Amino acid sequence: MDTKSLATKPHYEILDGLRGVAAIAVLVFHIFEAYTLDPYEKIVNHGYLAVDFFFVLSGFVIGYAYDDRWGKMNFGDFFKRRLVRLHPLVVMGMILGAVLFYFGASPEFPLIADTPVWKLLLYLLLGILLFPTPPSMDIRGWQEMHTLDAPCWSLFFEYIANILYGLFIRKFSTKLLAALVFLAACATIHLTLIPRGIDANNLIIGGDVSGGWTFSSEHLRIGFTRLIYPFFAGLLLYRLGKLTRLKNAFLWCSALLLVIFLIPRVGDHAHFWLNGIYESVVIILIFPLIVYMGASGEIKGKYTSKICKFLGDISYPVYIVNYPIIYIWTGYISKTRPTFAESYWGVILVFVATVALSYISLKLYDEPVRKWLKKKVFIA
Repeated sequence: MDTKSLATKPHYEILDGLRGVAAIAVLVFHIFEAYTLDPYEKIVNHGYLAVDFFFVLSGFVIGYAYDDRWGKMNFGDFFKRRLVRLHPLVVMGMILGAVLFYFGASPEFPLIADTPVWKLLLYLLLGILLFPTPPSMDIRGWQEMHTLDAPCWSLFFEYIANILYGLFIRKFSTKLLAALVFLAACATIHLTLIPRGIDANNLIIGGDVSGGWTFSSEHLRIGFTRLIYPFFAGLLLYRLGKLTRLKNAFLWCSALLLVIFLIPRVGDHAHFWLNGIYESVVIILIFPLIVYMGASGEIKGKYTSKICKFLGDISYPVYIVNYPIIYIWTGYISKTRPTFAESYWGVILVFVATVALSYISLKLYDEPVRKWLKKKVFIA
């Protein structure tokens, strides 16, 4: 089928900008995570919730972009378009992760030094194919399903959501979709409020949605729970939403997102469920509200428009590119154990280098490759 007739729809500029704000929050979260993995001490404590926000955005945008096009395309056309949009940077992230892999050797990543090059190249191939690897095949020490570029775990689930949408859920009635979203919300509440086990210090594990990056039964449960509600709630929001007009929406939504990400862990180990309530409310109610507000917003100033475009452009590259650099940063911190005051220069350097590399990757690689692929793949 000739999909060249499917013209690209205008973007929601504010939603693009909010995606960039969330991506920057993820980057800062990862930078400070190098100092401590303790969820009660992390700076930008709830930065990992940006992934759940991304899923809400994705569901809304997928509905907007494709719901009314199925008479002109089939599933193969749809999935090719998604691959062209998403996969070039997956390849870039895996290659960058392989190139920088050995620079991360440190006490935090004890398996790197014993990993031969042939095995690294095998993992590069598996990573490019987005093939998840189990903990038994770990070559770093963190048991990630995509050990060369950990954030690709969410792309693994994003592809699953796209497949489910393209094959089945796009055909759901509004009532059936709402029923799915309701059940998924219940699963989210269960995940955040019920203990998931006991850690090495005999403390309860639970009260959050953090997880999904390991190819194990527990993390797959977390990953699917984090995926199903936000993504299909975003789709339902698109189908039900009657947009209004909201002034200064980008400013208000950005501020709300930053507050959500910066709020410290709620409660202590004995009252872990308090944080679970917080994250459930944010994911189930506040994130869809922010997307609704952003989609309803108006941009009148040219500078706001430029900011939203820049943030939207770099959002996906920042998310994909940051972790190969973060591995090196985390390894450095684990070897030297500096205080923030002794290493603030590194925080600035990693932030600036990641944003710069993301922009370079976008302009010199991602955009040209996607343009070339569109010409090749979309020809009937």
